[in-house]
Amino acid sequence: MLNRRQLRVKVLQSLYAYNVSHNREVRGFEKKLLDSVDDVYEMYVWLLALLVETADYVLIDADERANKYLPTEEDLNTNLKLNTNKFIVALRDNAEYQTAVKKYKTSWSFDPEVGKTIFNLLKEAPEYQAYLSNQDESMRAEKDIIKYIFKKIIRVTPSIEQLFEEKFINWPVDKEVLEAMLAKTFSNFQSEVPNDNKLAQISPAWVEDRDFIVNLFHKTIAFDEEYQGLISEKTKNWEAERIALIDILLMKMAITELVHFPSIPVKVTMNEYIEIAKEFSTPKSNFFINGILDKILSELKAAGKVRKTGRGLIE
Repeated sequence: MLNRRQLRVKVLQSLYAYNVSHNREVRGFEKKLLDSVDDVYEMYVWLLALLVETADYVLIDADERANKYLPTEEDLNTNLKLNTNKFIVALRDNAEYQTAVKKYKTSWSFDPEVGKTIFNLLKEAPEYQAYLSNQDESMRAEKDIIKYIFKKIIRVTPSIEQLFEEKFINWPVDKEVLEAMLAKTFSNFQSEVPNDNKLAQISPAWVEDRDFIVNLFHKTIAFDEEYQGLISEKTKNWEAERIALIDILLMKMAITELVHFPSIPVKVTMNEYIEIAKEFSTPKSNFFINGILDKILSELKAAGKVRKTGRGLIE
């Protein structure tokens, strides 16, 4: 699931694209912002479909082995347990999953080798042989081998990583979110009745989070000149071209939150943007941003522009 920091990063990316573009049609960039969030869910569905694809490949592998020129007894009696794995069956027949697959036109048929690659790596693993002989067919035990497929094969196989990078531009940034969403899915799927289980959600409270990112995006743009003025006043000794655009945008977003989002504590806003700067800007940007924002915050408070409401937020 996307948390608020990750959602702020999505807004940052959209604001950056807006600022470097000659096209200043705000609604179009708002749509791209929301699409970037939806892309995360689409990646999640493709990952789930890859797990199903791997389980389905068991049948293809069994057919190929049975039709060898001189099949062995083992070739003729391949263990198909993974194809009827209880988690896979519950996922495959889950109406929510089926709807998502249809929406995103999810199909690994464009690269039939991917299922083969994963299964060939899997069938050599001792963990898979142990799974085939395990008499415990509880949902918990059935999920263990699927977790293994994801963590020990899909997540660490370069060719699969490359596939997702080619298909989804934000894969390197979002893959940690996807891991959390898959973990939530494993936790959610407790029943053998498919529709009793729920897929992971894109965020803990999407209606509220959607309003948050759209408002943050629009207000940062609407007050751009005013907040640029505040920043310029505090950076007179800096050459403008030396200040990274990412740093400017992070500070403008932070000021927007301080002034226009009364339910978000000041400390949360300050900490979030400093942490984002550590990951997405220059090595010293977090110290620079912290210093400038501290001065601007003092000025905003003195002017009565920072008004936080709600229990524990009034300073």
